[in-house]
Amino acid sequence: MADLSLEQRVALLEQTVAQMQADQTNGKAEKPWLRNMGMFSGDEVMKEIFDEALKIREKDREKARRRYAKKPASRRAKK
Repeated sequence: MADLSLEQRVALLEQTVAQMQADQTNGKAEKPWLRNMGMFSGDEVMKEIFDEALKIREKDREKARRRYAKKPASRRAKK
């Protein structure tokens, strides 16, 4: 862009701004994450990933419960 003249740079910027304004009024300015919603529904690989993640999370919960249960009652009461 440095080798363009000032007039060329301004024309390019005006074109870019006009395109951005047109996109915004035409509804193209949607939130990008909305396009991704549901893209993995029905995908068996993603279902396996979610199932494994759920198993890992449940193991973490059990570990935390065991750790909390091992503390003496008097120690829990002091906090």
